[in-house]
Amino acid sequence: MVRAALRATGCCIVPLIGASVEQMDAREQGDREQPPNEEAALTARFRRLGEQRAHPEAVSQQSQGEPPAADATAIARGFRLSSELVAGVLVGAAIGWALDHWLGISPWGMIVFVLLGFTAGVLNVMRSAGVIPARTLDRRKAGNESRE
Repeated sequence: MVRAALRATGCCIVPLIGASVEQMDAREQGDREQPPNEEAALTARFRRLGEQRAHPEAVSQQSQGEPPAADATAIARGFRLSSELVAGVLVGAAIGWALDHWLGISPWGMIVFVLLGFTAGVLNVMRSAGVIPARTLDRRKAGNESRE
């Protein structure tokens, strides 16, 4: 019913599998022996995968020069950067909560210090990632001496 409506309008829809309506009609009318290009490529990939599973030592020799899919140092750096951001926000929230209860200024301490904690966390992440240089006392002294 849908195909008849599409034929009447002359429209061609490409479904998710990649075959057009005309290719599907041709396969239904007796061209079942010829798979579409995508299906042939998928069959060839499955065949290669089966061959690789049958001979794993040949595949391991080919892939020795490739780096691993996930680098442990990159994962560690990601955890470090995310923990620095979260720590900044949590410390700011804790200080804000303490000031709210101590001074009785209920939402304002939390709001101000969460924003300050977020800012400090982002700054720490940027320093750790190397986006901005880390300040040291030696650089400040060197900068003051060069100005004089």
